[in-house]
Amino acid sequence: MTTARRRGILAVITALVLLALGTGLGAAVSDALGIRTEPAEQMSPAAPTAPDIADPVAPPSLGAVRAPDSPRVEAAVDELRSAIDAASERRGSVTITVAVMEEESEPDDGEIPEPDGYRLTGDASALRIDADADAGAARALYELAVRVRAAAPLTDLIGEHAPSRLPFRMVDMGAVGVEPDPAAWEPGTDYSHASKAFAQVLLPEPPYIDEAALAEAFADFDEFVRHSLANGYNAVAFPGFIEFVAFDEVADGVVYTPGDAHRAQALALRDAFGPFWQHADELGMDVFLRTDMLTLTTPLEDYLVDTLGSLDTENPALWDVYAAGLDELYAAEPALDGILIRIGEAGEVYDVEGWDYYSQLAVRTPTAVRAMLDTLSAQAEASDREVIFRTWSVGVGAVGDMHTNPVSYEEVLGGIDSPALIVSTKYTLGDFYSWLPLNDTLEQGQQRRIVEFQSRREFENFGAFPNDLGREYQYALQTLLAANDRIEGVWVWTQDGGPWRAGPMTLYLKAGFWQLYELDTVVAAALARDPDTDVADVTAAWARQWFSDDPETVATIVDAMDQSREAIEQGLYIEQFADQRVFAIGLEPPPMMWIFEWDILTGDSAVLDVLYAIARDATGGDIDQAIAGGEEAVATVERMREAVAGTDAATWRDPALRDAFTGTLDYEADVLRLLAAYRAMILHQGEWHDTLSPDAYAAWDADRAAFEALAAAHLETYEGDIDYPAYNLTAAQLGVERAERDLLMSWLARILLALAIAWVVIGMLAARTSLVRRPGAAAARASWIASTRPWRARESTLGMLELDRWLLLIVPAALLVATRAVQTSFLSWTHLAVVFAAWAVFALVVRILVGRRSPWPVIAAVGGVIMLRCIVTLIALSLTGPGGYWFAFWTEPAFRTAYIAVAFALFVWVFVAAGWALAAQVRARRATGFVLAAIGAGLALPAVVVGAIGLERALTLWNDEMGLLPWGLARILGITTYLEIPPETPWIAAAVGGALVVVGLLLAMPWKRREDEASVPS
Repeated sequence: MTTARRRGILAVITALVLLALGTGLGAAVSDALGIRTEPAEQMSPAAPTAPDIADPVAPPSLGAVRAPDSPRVEAAVDELRSAIDAASERRGSVTITVAVMEEESEPDDGEIPEPDGYRLTGDASALRIDADADAGAARALYELAVRVRAAAPLTDLIGEHAPSRLPFRMVDMGAVGVEPDPAAWEPGTDYSHASKAFAQVLLPEPPYIDEAALAEAFADFDEFVRHSLANGYNAVAFPGFIEFVAFDEVADGVVYTPGDAHRAQALALRDAFGPFWQHADELGMDVFLRTDMLTLTTPLEDYLVDTLGSLDTENPALWDVYAAGLDELYAAEPALDGILIRIGEAGEVYDVEGWDYYSQLAVRTPTAVRAMLDTLSAQAEASDREVIFRTWSVGVGAVGDMHTNPVSYEEVLGGIDSPALIVSTKYTLGDFYSWLPLNDTLEQGQQRRIVEFQSRREFENFGAFPNDLGREYQYALQTLLAANDRIEGVWVWTQDGGPWRAGPMTLYLKAGFWQLYELDTVVAAALARDPDTDVADVTAAWARQWFSDDPETVATIVDAMDQSREAIEQGLYIEQFADQRVFAIGLEPPPMMWIFEWDILTGDSAVLDVLYAIARDATGGDIDQAIAGGEEAVATVERMREAVAGTDAATWRDPALRDAFTGTLDYEADVLRLLAAYRAMILHQGEWHDTLSPDAYAAWDADRAAFEALAAAHLETYEGDIDYPAYNLTAAQLGVERAERDLLMSWLARILLALAIAWVVIGMLAARTSLVRRPGAAAARASWIASTRPWRARESTLGMLELDRWLLLIVPAALLVATRAVQTSFLSWTHLAVVFAAWAVFALVVRILVGRRSPWPVIAAVGGVIMLRCIVTLIALSLTGPGGYWFAFWTEPAFRTAYIAVAFALFVWVFVAAGWALAAQVRARRATGFVLAAIGAGLALPAVVVGAIGLERALTLWNDEMGLLPWGLARILGITTYLEIPPETPWIAAAVGGALVVVGLLLAMPWKRREDEASVPS
């Protein structure tokens, strides 16, 4: 067998191996993306019912009240008196006698507070409350106050009232201690999750507490606690834990050395907020400290690392330190009832600047969770307290799907049955979005369970839109209670969740139209007490309390709220996408991916292309069905607005609240019109990429014009408005800018493709025709031969004219530049800079190592393969431009695998061909060294630059220009955090590149004095 034949066979085998490896890589990429869907079982709440709205009844004046001398009962009497005093008129008078039958008893270990049943007897002039405990007496008085505010007769409550079905009813901290500063909300770009509660109270230096601000915060807290008690809640989650612990009981106080400011701060904060907790306890409100784990200070972290060797959360000894801190805290503050722990979110987005208290996502394995809960539950049992553990762990290590996966839940929590442990879980199978199934992990487990609800829905514009969740809450509780008798409570978020200052400045009880989402807080408590409560009656009572006594006006408001869910579900979501469970990158993306948390209208290809493909498949290709949902939502809101605006203004209790109601409906209608236009645009854009239909392109162009007009009007109307803030349209506008270039880019790609193919064809035919004598033909011939038979690269370049030699370099380089520029729509100079810097360094190192020898053989080989590689890319770009390229990548697995296989094979063949071409000059070993050194340098230099800039910053800049992943990802979660890319990755790449350089240079050195005598200079 001749040498040429052996080389040809080896080249074919190499190409097949590279294609096989590329196919495997393509399959691995598809597996890593893991894009798939499965049907989702939707919740099915009952249909709305019209309440029986009677004429308003004026309350009686409150006469003598004979009640036990108890702060809890006195607070309830105050609420009743306040409700009566607020009424526009009063008729008659009523006396009230309260009798508590037995002394309150301490609850058994692991039991939730005493029952709150009561009996009401008497008549309109004299009522008597009989209860077994203060809790029942207070409940009766609060429910009488609710009747007063609902303009209903007090005597309707006469009779027996069983204890609440769910005895534990907790709220967050509302907006207590949060300053309503318009300047902080106006930019709308602060996506921090830190509430900055008590920021005015805390001082960085001794005495650490501003006493005047503390007094204001106490009044704030008192108002919130009294209001929450009146709404039916009996526990509060107070932020903080590590801030109040001095760690004096840990190893003789070596966590904080003498004089450490952390200890002084902890004692000062404990002294400041201890009276808050004691006050809440006296009024009948349990207090749980709410914290992320791990929660740290710098000295505490140093102590744990020095003592244990690392922050090993699987080591029970680490948790002994926190247990000791709890022992200390409970001994000092007996009003505290326990601790509430979250492990699924932490980091800078929750930290407060200037304070050395921070958190880490460090509890990431079932072993770590169990070590934590075993230790802290034992501590709680010994101290007669409780530990509430949240299953919110989405995406965090091996426990990342514990919140939604029954198997993972059992793996993490199975067998942990401490009576002091309560497990808290969101009622939705994921975060607080619509269209999600009921969370079936709440139907399992031997632990005590509570269900989480959110009133001010963060993903549905922070409660700025009417959003009556009552029927959904009722369905959830009724279904879950039928399945699991271990559920004993709820936790309702009245304010918290998401970034505090990136939406409307609605602060519970103090700023904005907070009364709108107060409905969900009230109805959740009512359902916790009695899951069979008529939610329409609760809604009517809410409307009467805040807006009007007039039956017609109340009926109109109730009807509008009944329609509110349809507007939200159809306007903020694309049903055909949202009603399925979607999986990608090992996670379960939420059903509202086109609006990225929380107000960012996304413009990235990954989300929008996949969204279109799922909607297409769900509708059999009739995407007009998906588009129609947006139009229906707009029509629904317009009906709501017309009805509310049509009520008699004179019947409203407060003209400002009527203006707020109509204003929020105007705002919602504007937003939904904008979203409807954007929905039509992105779906028609996907249809064009999918079908190449000119009609789809024309529809997209018309939708684009409509969207741009609505976007301009939306920004002009609402930008800077702290009550109705404009959506963040930056990502959407970047997406439009890229889409507008797709058609032009496709034509440029076709032109470049034709020129590139012509160059290759000329090279293939030049040796057999008179073309070889034409300028450039010899260069094309050399390029073709060297790229396909690199062992002939040297002979193919012999005797070439100077022009042909330079064309060997210029033509491939120019095509590479043009192809990458078209691929990025001339918008990503970052991408171009990185690509060209890497190739330039590669070429420079090869040229230096070649030295006196001719560089043209390797230039011909590398340039020829680059031509072929560019042709592959240009074929993909020539259909509908870069948008179509990425559409196929995200949505067509077969195309993705085939493209990656060929592209990868050609990419690696560049270096194989380079080495083969050089081997004719310096033999195989040294040629391999040349190529490895060049590859290492080409990798190391860009990696060092990226590392110096910062990986997150570099990826953010690149993604902003390319538009592949959600623009908001970097602003809120961080690309590296979300994709779990180690921040040290560029330095690792640089080290690998450096190692390749060293190995390459060692191989490139002549090991014998005469080894390289066969080399021929140019």
